[in-house]
Amino acid sequence: MLDDYGFEIYEENPFPLAYLLTIRIYGTWLHGDKRWSVGRHKNRRYGGSKIEPSVPLHDAMEGESSGPQFILTDSQRKLVGEAVAEVCTHRSYILRAINVRTNHAHAVVSKSIKPEKIVNDFKAYSTRRLRSQRQISIDQKVWSRGASTRYLWKPRHIEAAIDYVLYCQEDIPFEFKD
Repeated sequence: MLDDYGFEIYEENPFPLAYLLTIRIYGTWLHGDKRWSVGRHKNRRYGGSKIEPSVPLHDAMEGESSGPQFILTDSQRKLVGEAVAEVCTHRSYILRAINVRTNHAHAVVSKSIKPEKIVNDFKAYSTRRLRSQRQISIDQKVWSRGASTRYLWKPRHIEAAIDYVLYCQEDIPFEFKD
């Protein structure tokens, strides 16, 4: 559908064209952290106020954790990426980009469903894969609660998200040759 100026109207679609999903590894980003955080019950809206850094809050959150912080190894990162690709094939999700880091994972995915379902599938398949490959113990917590789910309504937003996921992390996945 076009607006009065001939531009495509994406915001009237019931679902966005894609999602930028960010899933944190267990214990790697606690409330009170210097990177700020979003409240679980309060101010959860996009652009809403965030919880400011606070050493006492961070220490309290750390004390309430039911297990140690978890960091993915290179082999575990590879397995998570494979599990995400598998669930995308199985559920007919369109995986546009993925980058699994030591303390979080980013993915750009298209499917006309709620992003929380996609996130839950990613977490379940990945955890199952890690356990079946004996990379983690049966009681190891892998994922933090929830995820960041950015809605991408326009093709240029998808392109920017793919670029961010693939090329704006800590390492560059290709070499420059002189």
